[in-house]
Amino acid sequence: MSGGGNQASSGTLTRNQNLVLNCLRDAGRAMTAYQLLDELRDAGLRAPVQVYRALEALGKHEMIHRIESINAFVACRHLNHRETAAFAICDDCRQIWEFSLPPEAGLTAVADSKGFKTRHTTVELHGRCADCASRAGD
Repeated sequence: MSGGGNQASSGTLTRNQNLVLNCLRDAGRAMTAYQLLDELRDAGLRAPVQVYRALEALGKHEMIHRIESINAFVACRHLNHRETAAFAICDDCRQIWEFSLPPEAGLTAVADSKGFKTRHTTVELHGRCADCASRAGD
């Protein structure tokens, strides 16, 4: 995502938004909406719509990212989004490393040169993390 940064502090979030955000932060990994629901049932979340509404609001506030390729969510680890969010995803252990690509990377230059107006860019790289690669003998 790119834009103006984390627009909301956890003090302005609803109870359900705080529960979902803290669950993602504590997990330190990507989670699907149903994994979040399972994790938060004891805290009072009972229906998928509660999780999806919280995720939608947190996404608008740029406090989480949706990892499209695995249909899961992670807590954002950056203070602002002036650069392109990028994720290295280990296909073996599902560990995700978030990093930023500077605007100079030119990821949208070709599309922009054809008149395409990019709203946001997210880069997902798939492979093996160092630990899984060493275990696999890569």
